[in-house]
Amino acid sequence: MNLIIVESPAKAKTIKNFLGKDYEVIASKGHIRDLPKSRFGITVDEETQHLVPSYSVAKENAPTVKEIKALAKKADKIYIATDEDREGEAIGWHIAHAIKKDPAELPRIVFHEITKTAINHALESARHIDMDMVNAQQARRILDRVVGYKLSPLLSSKIQKGLSGGRVQSSTLKLVVDREREIKAFIPQEYWSIDTEFKTNIEATLIAHKGEKLTKLSIENKEQAEAITKSVKADEYIISKIETKERKSATPPPFMTSTLQQAASSKLGFTPKRTMMIAQTLYEGVKTPDGTSGVITYMRTDSLNLASEAVGAVRGIIENRYGKKYLPKNPKVYTKKAKGAQEAHEAIRPTMLQFTPEVAQSYLKADEIKLYRLIYERFMACQMEDAKFEQQSIIFTGQNNEYRASGRKLIFDGFYAVTGTEDKDKLLPTLKEGEKAELQSVKPEQHFTEPPSRYSEASLIKKLETEGVGRPSTYAPTIATLSNRTYVTIEKKQIIPTEMAFTVTEILEKNFANIVDISFTANMEERLDEVSEGDVDWQKLLYDFYYPFMEQIEAGQKNIISLKLAKPLGRTCPKCGEHELLLRSGRFGNFIACSGFPKCKYTEQCDENGEAVEKKQEESSEEKCEKCGSDMIVKNGRNGQFLACSNYPECKNTKSINVEEKTSETPCPECGGVISLKNSRRGPFWGCNNYPECKFISKFEPTTIKCKEKGCSGVLAPRTYRNKEVYECVKCKTRTPKEDVDK
Repeated sequence: MNLIIVESPAKAKTIKNFLGKDYEVIASKGHIRDLPKSRFGITVDEETQHLVPSYSVAKENAPTVKEIKALAKKADKIYIATDEDREGEAIGWHIAHAIKKDPAELPRIVFHEITKTAINHALESARHIDMDMVNAQQARRILDRVVGYKLSPLLSSKIQKGLSGGRVQSSTLKLVVDREREIKAFIPQEYWSIDTEFKTNIEATLIAHKGEKLTKLSIENKEQAEAITKSVKADEYIISKIETKERKSATPPPFMTSTLQQAASSKLGFTPKRTMMIAQTLYEGVKTPDGTSGVITYMRTDSLNLASEAVGAVRGIIENRYGKKYLPKNPKVYTKKAKGAQEAHEAIRPTMLQFTPEVAQSYLKADEIKLYRLIYERFMACQMEDAKFEQQSIIFTGQNNEYRASGRKLIFDGFYAVTGTEDKDKLLPTLKEGEKAELQSVKPEQHFTEPPSRYSEASLIKKLETEGVGRPSTYAPTIATLSNRTYVTIEKKQIIPTEMAFTVTEILEKNFANIVDISFTANMEERLDEVSEGDVDWQKLLYDFYYPFMEQIEAGQKNIISLKLAKPLGRTCPKCGEHELLLRSGRFGNFIACSGFPKCKYTEQCDENGEAVEKKQEESSEEKCEKCGSDMIVKNGRNGQFLACSNYPECKNTKSINVEEKTSETPCPECGGVISLKNSRRGPFWGCNNYPECKFISKFEPTTIKCKEKGCSGVLAPRTYRNKEVYECVKCKTRTPKEDVDK
């Protein structure tokens, strides 16, 4: 028996389907060894000038390691088949150590797609674990641990509990904050346009006045606009030049991680995190007419390379489906221009061209088919001919003024035949040079310049990629971390920094300028690339960073003035009678507390100005505590009201206050029992009264209408999504427009 170790259970299942009884496939479920969660886990060896990591197997990973060890003992051969990037290489290295095997002796197989052909080819061309890539990942992990483990506690102690800082996270936050500073500092500039139409409804732009070329901002005020308008009306015009040129719209390159996230955001409204989760499923394996298989290549890549076999196959399809005129003479080759491109992957493309979006419609879920169609069509388009336009230009010349009118006509759709286009032809009438042209209307209009727009998730990813900050696998998690830490909010696709983001960034700029500096962070990425290529010693890279950074931490502990509010109030604590009361700041605003904390835990409520207010009289309830028999009283918490024992702190029993009792007429779709409206810390939900025997729950009240998705046994529940009435399956979450269900 041969053993293949992969990362994902879904991937393991797909690969197992391709191989016979001679192979066992098991998933490590990601990293099985890592730096410890509860301590720093890095020792500095002064003699060797090395930073030595202390890796351990987390408790939750112990059963997986035990299972892999048991299978490894029976196996004739053990293959490491983790993803072909630094992270995957390191996971394979950690697996070898966890099962007490020499990493150098285990064959390493790699593949960019999970298909039978790719797996068999990988088994025939096994290599060994690349220690340069492993060391590059170790260096990144240790760098991030040093920065996060030393910087985060400093921010928490000086500003507010729960804050974090990170090597990529903090420089990304500075980008967002800097953009907001630009917006706040922006001073609108007045300018005027003179919108003009010549007869036959030709819209034209004023490009010159009295021999001087005009730009968008040339006409600065009303007086200038009125003077030029008077001149325009007094002029007589002739058509001095008619120009027709052919222009091309170049085919787009295939997707890589960043461009897929950007396109999915702008066209499908998907967040980067959602995009990567769906792409992961498509890569690891979904149902197809030929069984379970991966239907796209590896989705974490910054490469634009394409396999020649795939290009040859898609060229054949283009010729058969669209004709020879849509097929370039030679295959199109794309190169990566962004800073710090690395990793020898392919671009993201479909693995089975016969699995068209039309065929896939019957096998994939709603979100999966949307993303798959985007990838499939982009791959087709990248190997098609450019679209061609006829660009028209007419120059109207007067004694003092000159105008230009432009038009465009699509003369060959090229790759638009696959992707479609929202561009509309803007045709100009047939005219002759030397003809007189009469004005139809002249309208001066005031405008003001606009500030730069805030980053969207898509534009921020594009900026990070352009600057060389982070890597394909880090874009989505970085933005998610900023949101989870409440450094930013995302409203109408715009990333808006909070006040805390400004506070943290200002402190980091003053005390850790290199950490938030984009060029420093990008340069570190380049150095890590050099480690993976064997050109830089990873331990020297770490040591050169560690000591200067620790000096910054020590200086920060001394020099950063604490922003935590702790104002003495001149009153003695009424509970302990010893210590003074202080005005403090917490997660939920200001409050008054005893300076003898934690021995004395007395607190008082206060208003937004820090003035003490009387505590609200506790509301009694009719319920008794089931633990001690005392009265239960109503209290307010972060998730609303709840019942607490009046005998606190001797008895710490609490109980949620149920929402208004409501029972559904629809029986439980899983056991046929009664379902009713219940409450939780996350809000109300519908749940089966037979819990825990039946664990059915739904955010919305279900109906008896069955879900039509293949293989799903769920029922539909009415809800509102994006201001539209839809029905959503309580199991697979597929949404169907209300009118389709009503039919």
